[in-house]
Amino acid sequence: MNFKLLLTTGLIFTLLNASAQNSDVAYAITGDGNNDFTWMNIRQVQLSTGKITNTIFERSKTNYSLTDVQSKKTVDQSSVTDGNVFGSRDYPTSTFVAAAAYDARSNKLFFTPMRVGELRWLDLNAKKGAPSFYTLRSEVFAIGTATDEANHITRMVIGADGYGYAITNDGNNFYRFTTGKKPVITNLGNLIDAAENNGVSVHNKCSSWGGDMVADAFGKLYVISANKNVFVIDIESRIATFKGTITGLPGVYTTNGAAVSKDGFIIVTSANYFEGYYRVKLDDLSAVKIPDSDNKYNASDLANGNLLMEKESALTKKFELTAPNLRVATYTSGEARVFPNPVTTSSFYVSLNDHKEGKYTIILSDVAGRTIQTKTINVAVNKGNHTQHVNIINRPAKGVYMVKVMNALSQVVITEKIVLE
Repeated sequence: MNFKLLLTTGLIFTLLNASAQNSDVAYAITGDGNNDFTWMNIRQVQLSTGKITNTIFERSKTNYSLTDVQSKKTVDQSSVTDGNVFGSRDYPTSTFVAAAAYDARSNKLFFTPMRVGELRWLDLNAKKGAPSFYTLRSEVFAIGTATDEANHITRMVIGADGYGYAITNDGNNFYRFTTGKKPVITNLGNLIDAAENNGVSVHNKCSSWGGDMVADAFGKLYVISANKNVFVIDIESRIATFKGTITGLPGVYTTNGAAVSKDGFIIVTSANYFEGYYRVKLDDLSAVKIPDSDNKYNASDLANGNLLMEKESALTKKFELTAPNLRVATYTSGEARVFPNPVTTSSFYVSLNDHKEGKYTIILSDVAGRTIQTKTINVAVNKGNHTQHVNIINRPAKGVYMVKVMNALSQVVITEKIVLE
C-alpha cells in the first residue's frame, strides 16, 4: 500500500513538474539569425529568460513530411529544391509564417503561411524522426490575391474555449477553427470597432495591422498590433475595444510575436529589430526588457498554451464552489437590488430606494476583488425613485461578478453577485 502511494505521489509530482516546465516554453517563428528576415524556422524559447533552447524545424536543413488531410497525399523534402522552398506549396513554411497558435491539449502547433490560404499544423507528439506537418485547404481560408497584405493572416491563438482563432491584417476576416484531425474553419465576419475607441480603429493599416494575439481565461482575445496597440476582442459580438498602447519599448521596436508567461505577463518580440524579448504588464501595458534575452533570432510570431488571468479564473471557480449560497436571483420588486440578473446586455440597474440621501459609490469587481469600474452618484430624497442605471464600460467576459455599493462613510450598504451572460 505504501509503495503504491509512493508511486502515485511520484507520478503526480512528475506530471506537475512537467506541466510547470511546459508553461515556460513557447514556440517562435524565426529567421536564420544574423539579420535574416525569412521567417520559416520553428524554435523553442524559454519565456522566463527569452533564450532559444531548441530548434525544431530549420529551413533547407530539416527533413520533413507534409500530408494533405483531404487527399491524404504526403510529400517530403525530395519534392522541393533548395531554391524553391520560399514559394512551393509542398514546403511547410513557404511564403513565410507570421501567425501560429499552440494547442496544449493535442500538442500541435497550428500556423498558416502568409500567402497560402491553408491551415497547417505540426504534430509535436513524435519525439523522433522527421517533423510531421499537415495541411488543410479551405475556401473559407482563401486569401484572394496573394500580394494583397490586407488578406494575410498575421494573428492566431487558441482561446479558452479550445477553438483556434485567426485574424487577417485588416481585421475584416475573423476566423474560428477546430483542432481535431480534420479542422473545421468558420469565418465569423469582420471585427467591429467599439464606440469608445476614439478613432483608434482595429482596421487601420498604420496603427493596427500585423502583430500577434493572445487569449485570457475568461474568453477574451487580445490583439497586439505591430505598432504596439492592444485591442480586446469579444468573440460573440466581434467588438474590438482599444485598451491602450504598450509603453517602454524602443521606438523602432515592432511587436510581432506575443505569448503569455507562466506568471501572467505578455511576452513580446520583434520580427524586424534584434532587441530581445520584453515583458509587458496587462494592467498598464508597461514593458520591461528581459535581461540577456536572445538577440540573434528575430521572431515573427510566438505561441504557447498559457492564458492571461488564469489565477483570477481559478479564484472565480473556487468562489463559485465555496459560496453556493450567495444569492443570484432574477429581479422582482422588493427582492434584488441589482437587476436584471443575469445581465444579458451592457448595463444593469441598482435600486437605492430604501437608502438615505447622500453620495454613494457603485463598484463592479470580479470575485477575486479586482475592481473593473466604479461610478459615484448622489441620492436625493425628494426625487422619489432612486434606481440608478449603470453602463458597463469595456464589458468583461461572461462569468460571475460582484456589485458593491458604499456610502459616503465607506460603509458597504449593498453586496450582490451578478452573472454576465
